[in-house]
Amino acid sequence: MKAAPHKVVTIAYTLSDDAGEVLESSEGDEPLSYIHGAGNIVPGLERALEGKAAGESVHVVVPPDEAYGPRDPALVQTIPVRQIQTDDRTRIKVGGRYKAWLPAGAAKVEVTAIDGDQVSVDGNHPLAGQTLRFDVQVLSVRDATPQELAHGHVHGPGGHH
Repeated sequence: MKAAPHKVVTIAYTLSDDAGEVLESSEGDEPLSYIHGAGNIVPGLERALEGKAAGESVHVVVPPDEAYGPRDPALVQTIPVRQIQTDDRTRIKVGGRYKAWLPAGAAKVEVTAIDGDQVSVDGNHPLAGQTLRFDVQVLSVRDATPQELAHGHVHGPGGHH
C-alpha cells in the first residue's frame, strides 16, 4: 500500500533547519502517524511522501512557502497584557507561547518583550520563514478508519485518543 489520500502513514523522521541543526526527531520517541491528504503535515513534505510505501526513505528540502510560510511582520505587534489568555497574568514570561486576542481575532503568540502592562508578541509560527530539511522513513501505510476520516486525525499509536 502506498501513501495516498485517506491513508494513514506512519513515519520516523528528523527535521533540521537549513544549517543542519536538528529541530525535532522521532528517534527514541513514537513515530508520527498522519492522514495523507488531510493537511496534517506541511504541504512540501506531504507531496514528497505521495506514492511512497513502507520501507521507503525520503530526504526533502522544503522552502518556507511549502512549509509554514514566510514571516509576516504584521503578526509582530504590541498589545495590552490583558489580551493574553491565561489564568495568571503575573506568570507571563518572555519566550512563552499563549493564546491572545489580536485585532484579527484569537491567535497563538510568543511573547517577545514585556513592558509594564504592554507585551510585544509574535504570531508567526516558530518555523515561519525557514527552509526545512526532512529525513523520513515510511514505516507503514494503511487505510484510515471512517472515524479517523470524520475527525481528521489518526487515533491510536502515533495519533490522538
